[in-house]
Amino acid sequence: VLLQASGGGLVQPGGYLRLSCAASGNILSINDMGWYRQAPGKQRKLVARISSSTSTEYVDSVQGRFIISRDDAKNTVDLQMNSLKPEDTAVYYCYVDMSVRWLGSRVRNDYWGQGTLVTVSS
Repeated sequence: VLLQASGGGLVQPGGYLRLSCAASGNILSINDMGWYRQAPGKQRKLVARISSSTSTEYVDSVQGRFIISRDDAKNTVDLQMNSLKPEDTAVYYCYVDMSVRWLGSRVRNDYWGQGTLVTVSS
């Protein structure tokens, strides 16, 4: 099972970025998908998540600026980040709660991407 994240980079305050994460492997089903972030010297925290029924949840600081979406046909989760602020600077990690086929059994777990750096600075 592999989660590949992409889309990070350097952007000016007020700008936008779109992060994408694709899951691949012996996937049987996907439940929640989401994004966490970890700023320098701080703990990793939830940014947004989306359930299998597409209900969404956002941390207060990004509500109204970020939009999470998923494409179950492609096993992807995206995070559209608008009106970016310097405090959004962090490494962003995608995660997927999914069931996979492993050695003949169904195994459910949270799987994590490798992290992608977002820097908001002028």
